[in-house]
Amino acid sequence: MNTAITQEITSGLNASPPFISPKFFYDEIGSRLFEIITLLDEYYPTRTERAIMATYQQAIAYAVGDCEVLLDLGAGNCAKASALFDSLSPKQYRALDISKEFLESAVADLQKRFPSIEMVAQAYDLSQPLAFPDLQTKRKTFFYPGSSIGNFDPDQAQKFFRNIAQVCDGSGGLLIGVDLIKDKEVLHSAYNDSLGITAAFNLNALLHINRMVGSNFDLQNWEHYALFNESQSRIEMYLRTLHSHTVQWPEGARSFKAGDLIHTENSYKYTTADFTKMLLSAGFKSTQTWSDDKGYFLVCYASAE
Repeated sequence: MNTAITQEITSGLNASPPFISPKFFYDEIGSRLFEIITLLDEYYPTRTERAIMATYQQAIAYAVGDCEVLLDLGAGNCAKASALFDSLSPKQYRALDISKEFLESAVADLQKRFPSIEMVAQAYDLSQPLAFPDLQTKRKTFFYPGSSIGNFDPDQAQKFFRNIAQVCDGSGGLLIGVDLIKDKEVLHSAYNDSLGITAAFNLNALLHINRMVGSNFDLQNWEHYALFNESQSRIEMYLRTLHSHTVQWPEGARSFKAGDLIHTENSYKYTTADFTKMLLSAGFKSTQTWSDDKGYFLVCYASAE
């Protein structure tokens, strides 16, 4: 058992209010559940981003330019990055994700399809600073799709962008997808799907926590709860208790009353103007953007040169 991870999780459970980091969604089951979420009718971000990438494929490739190394942040099953291989022609591909086993399997399958591209699967916690000393002399293109940046609060996102701009060191850049502000009913449905897959994804975090810290969360005592906070421009996702009970783990415990919440995720939504301003203030030199006809989603390339 990793002592640092145990400390991080139990500190969150003991906090007021309690929370679980969204990175703990992604054990193997959670990763596969998220794949299913991206196929749901209500969950527009994945298909909308894919359509933007396909429609503006050549313009995006021109903006990116020479792609020596494509670094896929939060790679998951690597499908989004691999769709860019023909247009970007990366010489190297480095997939980064917190779920090591799932990632290694995905990269192994991908390598068979693209044997000429050098590939590496690297387990990485994106909440930690990025550093790639072995790639220092390479022109790096960072890829962060799916509006995963929405899980960071704006100050954290700014710090994250600043880190990437510094690692780029005057060349390359960041290709990123971000969810835009829209009708709140569309947003609500995207995180409260009718099949309950998002609910299962959220609840599975408790099973993951049980395995990591030896806690005894019982899923029958919890339900998924998600809402759009208009004043903060973000979806907030929680686990809500159905009954009063006590959860125990080695050297700790916490009692919950019916209706108590554990926060599991924020997903911030942006305007194009605010998002590009954030990138430029983090140290990128210029931005190019592409969107869909409804203005639901934005793909942006931020150049470090």
